[in-house]
Amino acid sequence: MASRRTAKIAEAVRHVVSNAILFGLRDPRVKNVTVLNVEVAGDLRTAKVYISILGDEKSQRLSLQGLNSARGWIQSKIASELDLRLTPVLTFVLDPGVKKSIEVARLLRELNPPEDDMVEESEEIMEDGGVEGE
Repeated sequence: MASRRTAKIAEAVRHVVSNAILFGLRDPRVKNVTVLNVEVAGDLRTAKVYISILGDEKSQRLSLQGLNSARGWIQSKIASELDLRLTPVLTFVLDPGVKKSIEVARLLRELNPPEDDMVEESEEIMEDGGVEGE
């Protein structure tokens, strides 16, 4: 279980990494990246940055390569913005959760007809005089 201090540092690292990727990173490979969560080790030496990358597998690989290439620059941003004795070494982890939830939502939409179709069907039943067998 993370201590309160570790959780606050993880949130601060998430904020700095998100801003660095969004506003400072000029690598054209890095697109459609969202920083979801950061887990900082108890000794503050390492941090896992959980990210989501929208797009096909090729663009995900390219974005991940771009982030790994820019890791040192992002760590220097953390060092300059946060007052820590040690700057955590970043590890980027691709989190497929967002992509899976989008896929599940798409599948549910396919299984459940839109409300408009259901309203039209119920109106047809009412016009026919109700359900058969009544």
